Amino acid sequence: MAKRDADPKSIKDVLGAFVETNKLQKGFDKVNVADAWRDVMGPAISKYTTQLKLDGDRLIVQLSSSVLREELSYGKEKIMRNLNEELGKEVITKVVLR
Repeated sequence: MAKRDADPKSIKDVLGAFVETNKLQKGFDKVNVADAWRDVMGPAISKYTTQLKLDGDRLIVQLSSSVLREELSYGKEKIMRNLNEELGKEVITKVVLR
């Protein structure tokens, strides 16, 4: 049986250690990126988004409108910067629009 630690710990520290131990951060990042996309891009662009996939540090965005895809391709760097700012850390280093 494991020994109890006498020092009180915050729930944030305990959950952070649990996530790190079980290597769950990538899964949380995938969920957080989808939420950040909706928040940053708004409902108009989210309506045309058919799929979001975080592949390592690349965000792959599938859009149903070729016109919107072309328009967003001019601002990939700004989109990446805004998403990372919303996430609070650098998760995305490249945005791929399909």
